[in-house]
Amino acid sequence: MVLYFFPAAFSAGCTIEAHEFAESTERFNALGASIIGVSADDLDTIKRFSVAECRNKFAVGADVDKKVMKAYDATLTLMPEYANRTSYVIGQNGVILYQYTSLNPYKHVNNTLNALKTAAGAGAAATTKK
Repeated sequence: MVLYFFPAAFSAGCTIEAHEFAESTERFNALGASIIGVSADDLDTIKRFSVAECRNKFAVGADVDKKVMKAYDATLTLMPEYANRTSYVIGQNGVILYQYTSLNPYKHVNNTLNALKTAAGAGAAATTKK
């Protein structure tokens, strides 16, 4: 699974990132991964963002109480009411395989895709050694 946090729906960077994840959904699915986006926006805003910017391609969650953001240490240090732009690749066993934090929205998709490919390659190598 790819779990990514974003600061604010409909902001420029978050819209760019959402479009990139939406455009790459099939590539993630081909690697056996689903995508979930999370921010502290209210549910109505997240619903609109999911349709307009995420193009209904993946799940988007409203973490209004910020519990999930805090649990994943994905809040902005100086503005903890907002999520930091952080992406995680989480294995089927629940272990975090990869984490990337950058307010720049442009590398999250490629970095998580590469981490998934690496994990898939490692899994295939482990399977063939048995």
